[in-house]
Amino acid sequence: MKFTKVFEEKGLKYGSVKTREAVRAVILGETGILLVRSNRGDYKFPGGGVKGNEDWHDALVREVAEETGYIHAAVKNKLGTVVERKIDEFDDTVLFHMNSHYYLCELIDHQQLDQQLEGYEITQEFSPQWVTIEEAIARNEAAAKLDGANGWIRRENFVLNALLEQ
Repeated sequence: MKFTKVFEEKGLKYGSVKTREAVRAVILGETGILLVRSNRGDYKFPGGGVKGNEDWHDALVREVAEETGYIHAAVKNKLGTVVERKIDEFDDTVLFHMNSHYYLCELIDHQQLDQQLEGYEITQEFSPQWVTIEEAIARNEAAAKLDGANGWIRRENFVLNALLEQ
């Protein structure tokens, strides 16, 4: 499976562009898929931004450990990319362009340490959970209807639906 999807707001007017490269882990297990649940009731793939000259695989292993506590993840093949373009939430003169690269990953073992959350991850009480893909989609659809819904729901549900179709 290889996918590419672009989500772009229409009629964007901006002066400059801020680009972010992110990596996200698709970890399948016997009881479903490992996702991160927020206190808003939605689910996202573990992952996040690549720092500086960090290798993408190293960034993904780091992000999985930080968000889920699982410290022994192996990065396998790339599944696809989702591109998001929208006005930056902190500066309405800047276009925020994020490339999210999704990789199939495997847990080598189930050894866990405490999560290493920061900022909004703490505020939203991120917690790792094994759920079925169908349950994650349904919870995300419900959470998307709430005020203050997380902006990642559309992106994550696109990928979850792509996984169902494979």
